Amino acid sequence: MLSSLLIVLQLISVPDLTLARVRYDGGGDWYNDPEILPNLAKEINRRTTLKVAESQAVVSLDQPEIFEYPFLFMTGHGNIVLSEEEVRNLRKYLIQGGFLYADDDYGMDKAFRREMKKVFPDLEWVELGPDHPIFHTVYDLQQLPKIHEHYPGPPHMYALIYNGRIVVLYTYNTNISDGWTPRHKDPPEKREQAFQMGVNIVVYALSY
Repeated sequence: MLSSLLIVLQLISVPDLTLARVRYDGGGDWYNDPEILPNLAKEINRRTTLKVAESQAVVSLDQPEIFEYPFLFMTGHGNIVLSEEEVRNLRKYLIQGGFLYADDDYGMDKAFRREMKKVFPDLEWVELGPDHPIFHTVYDLQQLPKIHEHYPGPPHMYALIYNGRIVVLYTYNTNISDGWTPRHKDPPEKREQAFQMGVNIVVYALSY
């Protein structure tokens, strides 16, 4: 089981735990800002006792290799289309202990929700607030940061929960991952908020 593997990895600090970015079809730019996961990995290494490879893997959801990575990440601005094989394989991966985090980079919301409904047709999104442990794993955060203004209103964090465990985490109107790169010229305090939330998310994913 992936969950047992995660506990072992944390205890012995294996240095090649790798964060993986999901490649998908449909026309959305799954590849944008390729430096964000490596930058987050560097901050995880600097701020915690976890040892994470400071490079990302790129995976397709229909491949068995996704089971080698306990943490998958998706982002983009547009459409997402998953094949039947990708839906089946992703569902199996998540049920067996994997974790998917998706950050809407403006424009993927409708497609992402539609495709996740194929993966877990019986689950509904649950909104997580600051009382949830994910806000307090490493940093004690009282609110979800909003790095970029894309839509009116506050930022949101949603989860699909299977048998009491978060299997898919989704942030909307936050654009946390944009804060993991200097290319957008965000102020230092915004980037720090983004890294703190990102560290919390990864550590939570590897702990539960």
